[in-house]
Amino acid sequence: MLISQFARETGLSVDTVRFYINKSLLRPERSTKGGSNPYQVFSRDDVTAAQMIRLQQSLGYSLAEIGALAEEYRRGAGSDERTAEILRTQISRLEERRHELDAALAFLKAKVEWVEAGRLGASPQPGNYAC
Repeated sequence: MLISQFARETGLSVDTVRFYINKSLLRPERSTKGGSNPYQVFSRDDVTAAQMIRLQQSLGYSLAEIGALAEEYRRGAGSDERTAEILRTQISRLEERRHELDAALAFLKAKVEWVEAGRLGASPQPGNYAC
């Protein structure tokens, strides 16, 4: 599939797809059509790769980390031990984010209760919730 169809299929903008290609996060095949500017042809594997990029971003990976991991796997260095290490690291990051979000939610809920109670007493302070 060509870039416009790939963008529709993945829900990405064409600009984002081009950005991912420039960062070597996606590596579509080059077609013989198109003369000096050959078409980029995307496969189902590229769709999966784009979905993985979005998933990894939602889990807190930077694009640099995603690129480094993708390159590591392309070289065949992705052993089960390495995969487990990467997953454990991400679990730790997510658990830390969960703690921060729980603290922020506790603060906001306390603030709503304080407002709805007529602002009686001292206002809840974010510092008291380890945000």
